[in-house]
Amino acid sequence: MYDLKFRCYQRPFRQPLITHHGTWKTREGIIIHLRDSQGRNGWGEIAPIPGFGSETLAAAVELCQQFGKTVSDENIAQIPDSYPASQFAFEAAVTSLSIAQPPPQFPVAALLPTGSAALAAWPEAWQQGKRTFKWKIGVDAVEREIKLLQQLLSHLPPTAKLRLDANGGLTPKTAQIWLKRLERTKKVEFLEQPLSPAEFDLMRELQRQYTTPLALDESVTTIAQLQDCYHRGWRGIFIVKIAIAGFPHRLRQFCQKHPLTLVFSSVFETEIARNAAFHLAAELASPDYALGFGTDSWLHPPPFPLKP
Repeated sequence: MYDLKFRCYQRPFRQPLITHHGTWKTREGIIIHLRDSQGRNGWGEIAPIPGFGSETLAAAVELCQQFGKTVSDENIAQIPDSYPASQFAFEAAVTSLSIAQPPPQFPVAALLPTGSAALAAWPEAWQQGKRTFKWKIGVDAVEREIKLLQQLLSHLPPTAKLRLDANGGLTPKTAQIWLKRLERTKKVEFLEQPLSPAEFDLMRELQRQYTTPLALDESVTTIAQLQDCYHRGWRGIFIVKIAIAGFPHRLRQFCQKHPLTLVFSSVFETEIARNAAFHLAAELASPDYALGFGTDSWLHPPPFPLKP
């Protein structure tokens, strides 16, 4: 049995994040604190994104309120699968009770602004040591975005890597236009989620037709969805937004039986969820790719100290 406290937060974006899903201006979440019978403290973070299939913030708050001032391992194990962000947060908080060492460090991919603003933004990230960059596409006409891509590639240093994220916003026709263009460059690591999750078979076909690797993102928001895509034949890259994927032990168990290429990615969480993600990445993430956690500069600092 653990003593439970929780606190909600709001972090405005320094500039709105524009993707195919729309415009995001404020990150909201919940910091949870557990204390066990030995006086040890554990921390977790519920950072939901309802548009990606997680519970809402209001539902997560109600769950915490229903637990009251204490929560048990049995209570945590019974959190429904419709609450994947809460599943991650509570399991991470319990795990952190017995982890003394800081999280391992990894190279991270810097998220660039959408559109032409990327051309002015990458040098600062490069000076900070970032060597991999991520750029959102599928928010403007394909011809304009490809023209901007050409400019961005011409500006990036030869050793830089770029990954493109369509957030499921391309059509089969525009996806092929992009992939034909990408055949002529080696700087692009992969293209994330070119089509909607409903077009899984088409993405498998595109994976076979073109040399640029494809990665599933929205298709594998939860661990159950990741398992389903694997069993349906996907052997490419899986982008795992671990803070909204569900119980970490389920992913660990699946990876012990099936070889997966996992790239852990951010949901614009605070350092609490990010630290838990990095500990898990040391076990499960592919060492060939930078983690998708170069996002902290996008948000204003938390409104209060996360760990009093």
